[in-house]
Amino acid sequence: MAYQFTFTERFQKHYKTLTQNEKKQLMRKLELLAEYPMHPSLRTKKIQGTSDLYECSVNMDIRIVWYYEGDKLIILVDVGHHDILKQF
Repeated sequence: MAYQFTFTERFQKHYKTLTQNEKKQLMRKLELLAEYPMHPSLRTKKIQGTSDLYECSVNMDIRIVWYYEGDKLIILVDVGHHDILKQF
């Protein structure tokens, strides 16, 4: 069973700043995240100092920040360059 996604306003706002190529890479990674959140190529890890936030890699620079809502839903909190992680 694949996870469903929902997006925060912050995620949507920052998504718009990505290049076309980055958006394409992001969509591929989201498909993987929906099916298999711990897939090695995502390099998923819990964000230190948070109780429920995770991050995974789109490429060497772009990260997705997210958390689980129940057992069927992933909330996409933010997307952007690696330095977005400093907010959490």
